[in-house]
Amino acid sequence: MRISFSLHQTVAFLKVAELGSFSEAAKALGISQPALSRTIRLMEEAIGTRLFDRDTRNVSLSPAGAALQPVAQRIALEFDSAFGELGQFFEGRRGRVTIAALPSAAAVLLPQAIARFQMGHPGVEVVIRDDLANVVASAVADGQADLGLTVRPTQSEKLSYRPLVSDDFVLVCRADDPFAAEAEIGWRAFADRPFIAMAPTSSVRAMTDAAFLQLGLSAKPLYECSHLATTVSLVAAGLGVTALPKLTLPLVNAAGLVTRRLTEPTMRRSIGVLTRTGRALSPAAERFFELLCSGSLQLPY
Repeated sequence: MRISFSLHQTVAFLKVAELGSFSEAAKALGISQPALSRTIRLMEEAIGTRLFDRDTRNVSLSPAGAALQPVAQRIALEFDSAFGELGQFFEGRRGRVTIAALPSAAAVLLPQAIARFQMGHPGVEVVIRDDLANVVASAVADGQADLGLTVRPTQSEKLSYRPLVSDDFVLVCRADDPFAAEAEIGWRAFADRPFIAMAPTSSVRAMTDAAFLQLGLSAKPLYECSHLATTVSLVAAGLGVTALPKLTLPLVNAAGLVTRRLTEPTMRRSIGVLTRTGRALSPAAERFFELLCSGSLQLPY
């Protein structure tokens, strides 16, 4: 025998069993007593026996009703639990947010954003993927990441970009380097010094190459590094100088290096939030997006 009761029927049955009265149960459910009686009658017809024993004064569970009650309670509890979790998801208090970010943005901007976010959303899992700008853009475009924290990408119908901060490039050198005595340095000065560059696939490298191109310089790097930490370490070892965005200052300062303003030209990159055009964010991702765009992020300079 296959029994199939609706949630409406299950709740009605449990309320009558709880209150021991059809009239009181109908009031509690906000329905008429005839409607409630009809609901219970249909349940009884479906199983071929009474669920309640009735007399002029009392309503009590029949043996069939007593057998049904714990099953109905379990169903109602599981339903409430499942929809409670779903409600938390809709409110942005549960779920997962995957963020792809440039290494510098992941190291400096994301920690403070995540700390603030999780104060109000402790049930949300935040996943970080730090990588190069082109990988970040691809991750968002392909749906592998909800948000990207990166430089402005090339024009794409798949991606929407919202700028957050401007990030100027500075010269990075040792404190005992001759450049450290200057308040500002022109990009042409790199032509006469060993230059340590980021890898050609890096968004930082694209900016330094653009600066040299504007000046008609052919600056061949002495070293090319895939990771910021390597670049900084080579400069700290006295093997050359470099140009990096100011967002890397915590790493630069930790290595005991100094920075000087770069001019002629002034190179500045935009760091912002990348989303996929036409794709709705999950409630949790939407809350994180709003936090990033709230203007509350603090820069290290």
